Amino acid sequence: MHDLTTEYAPTGTLRVALNHGNRILVGRAADGSPQGISVDLARALGAELSLPVEFIEYERAVDVSNSATADAWDVCFLAVDPKRAEVLDFTHPYVRIEGRYLAGPDCTAATSDELVASGAPVGTVEGSAYSLTLQRKAGAEHLVVFPDIYAMLAALDTGQISAAAGIGDVMDAEAALRLGTRTLRPPFMEIRQAMAIVKGRPQAAAHLREFLGQLATTGGVGDILEAHGVSRQSALVPD
Repeated sequence: MHDLTTEYAPTGTLRVALNHGNRILVGRAADGSPQGISVDLARALGAELSLPVEFIEYERAVDVSNSATADAWDVCFLAVDPKRAEVLDFTHPYVRIEGRYLAGPDCTAATSDELVASGAPVGTVEGSAYSLTLQRKAGAEHLVVFPDIYAMLAALDTGQISAAAGIGDVMDAEAALRLGTRTLRPPFMEIRQAMAIVKGRPQAAAHLREFLGQLATTGGVGDILEAHGVSRQSALVPD
């Protein structure tokens, strides 16, 4: 176990990167401390390893992935993507989250496919899982990339873009705040979230896959999802 914990946490503390850009998985308590699904999973891993946990907090997924080789953290929570897999070893995904378009008041598209076919400008957030996917799909030339979700939503509000891409539940919540906006169906993708560890730690990577797979199989992941208002039906179990 000593060799395993040393590989996981060379500093003696398990440093866990959190992406606050994914509001489904991470939030903040009234005192500003992190809370949410990612936090509970990280603490479960720390308990399994008998290691103290330190949270390294980021506002965007791209900041997490870009710092993977900087020795800033040990374990993270990101959507699986081939580009990210160049520097990260991923577990099996543990939850599925839909990606949806938030259509602005002047958008006439009735479906996601109509939006793409129309050639209308669509906003997306730099380095996000949905950006990486949409940049490989039809309509990529009409994407407008913003540094964060706040800039993207501001552009939608001022009519600079016709729609915005994002996490489905987040886009639904934003639609409820904006007169005349709506989310389009079907979802443009299914975002599969996983845990990951920086490459070069094979023993820890194998253990992380086993740990999360066991937690998913026994219903522990579903329990954590439900505790934070996400349906346990969204949980994924390894084959």
